[in-house]
Amino acid sequence: MARSRAAYEYTEAEDKSMRLGFLLIAAGLLSLLGLGCCWLRPALQERGGGGSANCTVLAVRQLGERFPCTFSCGAACRGTARYPCLQVLVRTSRSSAPALLHEDERQLRTNPKCSYIPPCARDDQENSENVTYKQRYWKEKVGSQPFTCYFNQHLRPDDVMLKRTHDETVLLHCFLWPLVTFLVGVLIVVLTICAKSLAVRAEAIKKKKH
Repeated sequence: MARSRAAYEYTEAEDKSMRLGFLLIAAGLLSLLGLGCCWLRPALQERGGGGSANCTVLAVRQLGERFPCTFSCGAACRGTARYPCLQVLVRTSRSSAPALLHEDERQLRTNPKCSYIPPCARDDQENSENVTYKQRYWKEKVGSQPFTCYFNQHLRPDDVMLKRTHDETVLLHCFLWPLVTFLVGVLIVVLTICAKSLAVRAEAIKKKKH
């Protein structure tokens, strides 16, 4: 019995291999749990009830209201400027009611009243020029041409997005890499155990022959 136990004792290299395998398994599981609770679940909620549609511009306008933004001019230099609010109203192929267009979900959360947030510059005039350029783009270059937009009837029935922050590729990688880490850990543990078992059997057969 003592000989059997001694035979199955792992060497230092095998012990390190087992520890690495269990570490990868734990890291994979924790990553899945963390991403699922903190990032993947909200992303799926945003996508739930959503889809794509064809959008057509109905109106492009600037509101009189201005919104603050924070600019950075160095490591210890920050300030506040203002930009005008641009609204792009569209009609979707899913509904005849007008909807407000946004760049993506992040811009929608930052300022749900406007369609565009310019890169914040120190000069308010520069911010106004950026917004005016975007206004001309939607009026003159896009005009009445249909384009693809995204919506979510459950969370934001009156808003549509030009692009999604969380697409299928991001969600795939969110699952893929923790799963690969977990499977590599399992593979290392299984291979180490199998190699040890084969070595013990080979040693036992060798002893019987002698």
